[in-house]
Amino acid sequence: MNFEVAPLPYSKDALEPVMKQETLEFHYEKHHKGYMTKLKQLLEGKPEANKTLEEVIKTSSGGVFNNAAQVWNHTFFWDGMKPGGGGAPSGEVADLLKRDLGGWDGFRDQWIKSGLGRFGSGYVWLVLDGGKAKILDTPNAETPLTGAATPLLTTDVWEHAYYLDQRNNRQAFLEVFCDKLINWDFVAKNLRAAGK
Repeated sequence: MNFEVAPLPYSKDALEPVMKQETLEFHYEKHHKGYMTKLKQLLEGKPEANKTLEEVIKTSSGGVFNNAAQVWNHTFFWDGMKPGGGGAPSGEVADLLKRDLGGWDGFRDQWIKSGLGRFGSGYVWLVLDGGKAKILDTPNAETPLTGAATPLLTTDVWEHAYYLDQRNNRQAFLEVFCDKLINWDFVAKNLRAAGK
């Protein structure tokens, strides 16, 4: 099998005090790595084990899909945050948000509403779809990788992503994600890779 859980792009205490080290430790070590362990067990000795993670996601279903997508989604989530992040973006990302989502304020409002509207577990995504920025939410392990939209940013709204920091207050987590965690450089990189 030719894929592994990517290392975190920062130390486990780097997002303190916004996201506690304990939260990141449990989420990364237990949940993220747990999905990879289960995926490897499911694929052991099967031809799919020679595919890339993205290929597995796009061609599988059931437990294989769920675990593969969760590995990918979590890596994307970690990369979309940084110490001292959040707040309004600049440059091409700011232009995109202004054009399609009502600017920073419109983006923030829609992001929080989308995350709160996702019943149960899942993700909120900023995607490029048909050349336009859109915010969508997906249940469980679902990911834009299986469709035509290009993912630019995500927030994990599974309760384990915020329970140690915010208890059951998903809104507080979404607010702090927007205001203090978003890595807009990552979003800009994804936007450039999409050729827009």
